[in-house]
Amino acid sequence: MIQTLKLEKLFGYRQALRGITFEVKPGEVVALVGPNGAGKSTLLRILATLMRPTRGRAAINGLEIPQEAMEARPAIGYVGHQTLLYDDLTVEENLRFYARLYDLRDANARIRQVATRVSLDKRLGDVAHTLSRGYQQRAALARALLHRPVVYLYDEPYTGLDQDSAMLLDEVLSEARAQGAAVLFSTHDFVRGLALADRAIILRNGKMVYDARRDEWRDAVRFSEIYAELVET
Repeated sequence: MIQTLKLEKLFGYRQALRGITFEVKPGEVVALVGPNGAGKSTLLRILATLMRPTRGRAAINGLEIPQEAMEARPAIGYVGHQTLLYDDLTVEENLRFYARLYDLRDANARIRQVATRVSLDKRLGDVAHTLSRGYQQRAALARALLHRPVVYLYDEPYTGLDQDSAMLLDEVLSEARAQGAAVLFSTHDFVRGLALADRAIILRNGKMVYDARRDEWRDAVRFSEIYAELVET
Protein backbone atom coordinates (compact mmCIF):
# COMPACT_ATOMS: atom_id res chain seq x y z
CA MET A 1 0.00 0.00 0.00
CA ILE A 2 2.96 2.31 0.75
CA GLN A 3 6.31 1.77 -0.95
CA THR A 4 9.50 3.78 -1.14
CA LEU A 5 12.79 2.95 -2.86
CA LYS A 6 15.97 4.95 -2.23
CA LEU A 7 13.89 8.07 -1.62
CA GLU A 8 15.85 11.32 -1.26
CA LYS A 9 14.94 14.94 -0.67
CA LEU A 10 17.26 17.95 -0.84
CA PHE A 11 16.51 21.50 0.27
CA GLY A 12 19.35 23.39 -1.37
CA TYR A 13 22.51 21.84 0.07
CA ARG A 14 20.69 20.20 2.98
CA GLN A 15 19.68 16.58 2.50
CA ALA A 16 16.49 15.89 4.44
CA LEU A 17 16.01 12.28 3.29
CA ARG A 18 18.79 9.85 2.44
CA GLY A 19 17.92 6.65 0.58
CA ILE A 20 14.68 5.75 2.39
CA THR A 21 13.40 2.28 1.44
CA PHE A 22 10.50 0.49 3.13
CA GLU A 23 6.92 -0.66 2.57
CA VAL A 24 3.73 -0.77 4.59
CA LYS A 25 1.33 -3.61 3.89
CA PRO A 26 -2.49 -3.65 4.13
CA GLY A 27 -3.64 -3.87 7.73
CA GLU A 28 -0.26 -2.74 9.08
CA VAL A 29 0.25 0.20 11.47
CA VAL A 30 3.76 1.65 11.44
CA ALA A 31 5.09 4.26 13.88
CA LEU A 32 7.67 6.66 12.48
CA VAL A 33 9.87 8.14 15.19
CA GLY A 34 12.98 10.26 15.44
CA PRO A 35 14.26 13.58 16.80
CA ASN A 36 13.22 16.93 15.37
CA GLY A 37 14.76 17.41 11.94
CA ALA A 38 15.05 13.67 11.29
CA GLY A 39 12.91 13.89 8.14
CA LYS A 40 9.60 12.49 9.39
CA SER A 41 7.38 15.34 8.20
CA THR A 42 9.22 15.56 4.87
CA LEU A 43 8.69 11.86 4.24
CA LEU A 44 4.99 12.03 5.10
CA ARG A 45 4.45 15.11 2.94
CA ILE A 46 6.08 13.39 -0.04
CA LEU A 47 3.89 10.34 0.42
CA ALA A 48 0.83 12.61 0.75
CA THR A 49 1.77 14.13 -2.66
CA LEU A 50 2.29 17.57 -1.06
CA MET A 51 6.00 17.62 -1.89
CA ARG A 52 8.12 16.16 -4.67
CA PRO A 53 11.12 13.94 -3.91
CA THR A 54 14.50 14.84 -5.37
CA ARG A 55 15.40 11.27 -6.27
CA GLY A 56 14.10 7.76 -5.74
CA ARG A 57 10.67 6.22 -6.09
CA ALA A 58 7.47 6.09 -4.07
CA ALA A 59 4.08 4.51 -4.63
CA ILE A 60 0.70 4.70 -2.92
CA ASN A 61 -1.74 1.84 -3.50
CA GLY A 62 0.31 0.79 -6.54
CA LEU A 63 0.39 4.26 -8.09
CA GLU A 64 3.73 6.00 -8.65
CA ILE A 65 4.09 9.43 -7.09
CA PRO A 66 4.48 12.19 -8.03
CA GLN A 67 3.79 10.97 -11.59
CA GLU A 68 0.32 9.62 -10.66
CA ALA A 69 -0.37 11.96 -7.77
CA MET A 70 -3.87 12.92 -8.92
CA GLU A 71 -4.92 9.28 -9.20
CA ALA A 72 -3.32 8.41 -5.84
CA ARG A 73 -4.87 11.20 -3.75
CA PRO A 74 -8.32 9.58 -3.33
CA ALA A 75 -6.56 6.70 -1.55
CA ILE A 76 -4.82 8.98 0.96
CA GLY A 77 -6.07 10.34 4.26
CA TYR A 78 -3.51 12.87 5.53
CA VAL A 79 -3.37 14.78 8.80
CA GLY A 80 -0.40 17.11 9.24
CA HIS A 81 0.71 20.01 11.41
CA GLN A 82 -1.65 22.25 9.44
CA THR A 83 -5.30 21.20 9.59
CA LEU A 84 -5.96 22.11 5.91
CA LEU A 85 -9.24 23.63 7.09
CA TYR A 86 -10.55 26.98 5.90
CA ASP A 87 -10.64 29.12 9.04
CA ASP A 88 -13.65 31.25 8.07
CA LEU A 89 -15.86 28.32 7.07
CA THR A 90 -17.88 26.21 9.46
CA VAL A 91 -16.89 22.61 10.09
CA GLU A 92 -19.76 21.44 7.88
CA GLU A 93 -18.81 23.85 5.09
CA ASN A 94 -15.24 22.59 5.24
CA LEU A 95 -16.35 18.98 5.00
CA ARG A 96 -18.78 19.79 2.20
CA PHE A 97 -15.99 21.48 0.25
CA TYR A 98 -13.77 18.41 0.53
CA ALA A 99 -16.69 16.14 -0.31
CA ARG A 100 -17.06 18.03 -3.60
CA LEU A 101 -13.33 17.67 -4.28
CA TYR A 102 -13.65 13.91 -3.91
CA ASP A 103 -16.98 13.85 -5.76
CA LEU A 104 -18.73 11.99 -2.96
CA ARG A 105 -22.23 11.03 -4.00
CA ASP A 106 -23.35 10.36 -0.42
CA ALA A 107 -21.86 13.61 0.87
CA ASN A 108 -24.63 14.53 3.34
CA ALA A 109 -24.73 11.11 4.96
CA ARG A 110 -20.96 10.78 4.98
CA ILE A 111 -20.44 14.21 6.59
CA ARG A 112 -22.84 13.29 9.37
CA GLN A 113 -21.20 9.88 9.74
CA VAL A 114 -17.62 11.12 10.13
CA ALA A 115 -18.68 14.06 12.31
CA THR A 116 -20.43 11.65 14.65
CA ARG A 117 -17.44 9.30 14.59
CA VAL A 118 -15.11 12.04 15.87
CA SER A 119 -17.75 13.57 18.20
CA LEU A 120 -18.14 16.75 16.15
CA ASP A 121 -21.78 16.30 15.20
CA LYS A 122 -22.83 19.06 17.61
CA ARG A 123 -20.11 21.43 16.33
CA LEU A 124 -20.81 21.29 12.60
CA GLY A 125 -22.10 24.85 12.62
CA ASP A 126 -19.05 26.25 14.41
CA VAL A 127 -16.58 28.33 12.41
CA ALA A 128 -13.24 26.52 12.23
CA HIS A 129 -11.09 29.27 13.77
CA THR A 130 -13.32 29.41 16.87
CA LEU A 131 -12.59 25.78 17.75
CA SER A 132 -9.98 24.74 20.30
CA ARG A 133 -6.83 23.06 19.01
CA GLY A 134 -8.24 19.68 20.02
CA TYR A 135 -11.48 20.21 18.12
CA GLN A 136 -9.65 21.58 15.10
CA GLN A 137 -7.64 18.36 15.09
CA ARG A 138 -10.89 16.38 15.27
CA ALA A 139 -12.18 18.34 12.28
CA ALA A 140 -8.95 17.59 10.40
CA LEU A 141 -9.42 13.92 11.24
CA ALA A 142 -12.99 14.03 9.94
CA ARG A 143 -11.71 15.65 6.73
CA ALA A 144 -9.11 12.90 6.31
CA LEU A 145 -11.68 10.14 6.87
CA LEU A 146 -14.38 11.64 4.67
CA HIS A 147 -13.50 9.91 1.39
CA ARG A 148 -12.80 6.47 2.90
CA PRO A 149 -9.03 6.35 2.32
CA VAL A 150 -7.05 3.11 2.33
CA VAL A 151 -3.73 4.78 3.25
CA TYR A 152 -3.48 6.86 6.44
CA LEU A 153 -0.58 9.31 6.75
CA TYR A 154 -0.62 11.16 10.08
CA ASP A 155 2.11 13.58 11.19
CA GLU A 156 2.23 13.90 15.00
CA PRO A 157 -1.54 13.42 15.23
CA TYR A 158 -1.58 13.33 19.05
CA THR A 159 -0.15 16.84 19.40
CA GLY A 160 -2.56 19.12 21.22
CA LEU A 161 -5.15 16.42 21.88
CA ASP A 162 -6.81 15.98 25.24
CA GLN A 163 -7.21 12.50 26.70
CA ASP A 164 -10.64 11.90 25.12
CA SER A 165 -9.44 13.01 21.69
CA ALA A 166 -6.31 10.87 21.95
CA MET A 167 -8.43 7.83 22.82
CA LEU A 168 -10.64 8.61 19.83
CA LEU A 169 -7.59 8.68 17.56
CA ASP A 170 -6.47 5.33 18.99
CA GLU A 171 -9.84 3.89 17.98
CA VAL A 172 -9.67 5.35 14.48
CA LEU A 173 -6.22 3.88 13.85
CA SER A 174 -7.27 0.50 15.23
CA GLU A 175 -10.33 0.52 12.97
CA ALA A 176 -8.12 1.38 9.99
CA ARG A 177 -6.00 -1.69 10.68
CA ALA A 178 -9.10 -3.90 11.01
CA GLN A 179 -10.39 -2.60 7.68
CA GLY A 180 -7.12 -3.48 5.92
CA ALA A 181 -5.80 0.06 5.50
CA ALA A 182 -2.10 0.91 5.71
CA VAL A 183 -1.18 3.39 8.45
CA LEU A 184 2.05 5.37 8.79
CA PHE A 185 2.19 7.95 11.57
CA SER A 186 4.90 9.93 13.31
CA THR A 187 4.89 10.36 17.08
CA HIS A 188 6.91 11.51 20.08
CA ASP A 189 4.51 9.72 22.46
CA PHE A 190 6.20 6.32 22.66
CA VAL A 191 3.81 4.71 25.11
CA ARG A 192 0.59 5.61 23.30
CA GLY A 193 1.89 5.41 19.75
CA LEU A 194 3.79 2.17 20.11
CA ALA A 195 0.92 0.51 21.92
CA LEU A 196 -0.87 0.64 18.56
CA ALA A 197 2.02 -0.02 16.20
CA ASP A 198 2.82 -3.33 14.55
CA ARG A 199 6.20 -1.99 13.54
CA ALA A 200 8.50 0.95 14.26
CA ILE A 201 10.89 2.88 12.02
CA ILE A 202 13.46 5.30 13.44
CA LEU A 203 14.80 8.15 11.31
CA ARG A 204 17.95 10.06 12.20
CA ASN A 205 19.45 12.81 10.04
CA GLY A 206 17.30 11.71 7.12
CA LYS A 207 18.36 8.06 7.31
CA MET A 208 16.52 4.96 8.44
CA VAL A 209 18.53 3.60 11.35
CA TYR A 210 16.03 1.04 12.63
CA ASP A 211 13.08 -0.93 11.26
CA ALA A 212 11.62 -3.72 13.35
CA ARG A 213 8.35 -5.41 14.18
CA ARG A 214 6.79 -5.37 17.64
CA ASP A 215 8.10 -8.80 18.65
CA GLU A 216 11.65 -7.53 18.07
CA TRP A 217 11.36 -4.58 20.49
CA ARG A 218 8.69 -6.11 22.74
CA ASP A 219 7.32 -3.02 24.49
CA ALA A 220 7.44 0.76 24.59
CA VAL A 221 9.90 0.88 27.49
CA ARG A 222 12.41 -1.31 25.70
CA PHE A 223 11.85 0.59 22.48
CA SER A 224 12.55 3.91 24.21
CA GLU A 225 15.91 2.48 25.31
CA ILE A 226 16.69 1.40 21.74
CA TYR A 227 15.63 4.82 20.47
CA ALA A 228 17.87 6.64 22.94
CA GLU A 229 20.86 4.51 21.98
CA LEU A 230 20.37 5.04 18.25
CA VAL A 231 19.71 8.79 18.20
CA GLU A 232 22.54 9.61 20.61
CA THR A 233 25.27 7.71 18.74
